[in-house]
Amino acid sequence: MKEIIAIIRMNKVNPTKKALADIGVCGLHAMKVMGRGKIHVDLSVLHEIGATEEIAGIVTDSLSKGSRLIPKRLLTILVQDNEVEKVVSTITSVNKEGNKGDGKIFICPILDAARVRTGERGELAV
Repeated sequence: MKEIIAIIRMNKVNPTKKALADIGVCGLHAMKVMGRGKIHVDLSVLHEIGATEEIAGIVTDSLSKGSRLIPKRLLTILVQDNEVEKVVSTITSVNKEGNKGDGKIFICPILDAARVRTGERGELAV
């Protein structure tokens, strides 16, 4: 089992969910997060990188222009090992615009899982 963690633009959540559902992946968690990569961000370019929905939610430090955080969505998806490439390529194809801030995808091993309701373990719990 693997956990796929994808950090994407706010405006790409619905197209990403639809594309994942189209390939049979419906189980995911989505969280609002704030962050930034290596880029230096000026508020005037937030519209270009898809952060227009929550400009008021940007956390700023008046002393450092480089500390501005941009609203993003963090998706977590648990999949079987043989589904990883299909999910990663789907997320990439929906979110890739060729610009800084398109997102990141991390793939982590899952050692075990447990379903609370039934007590099932491992792949049966996913």
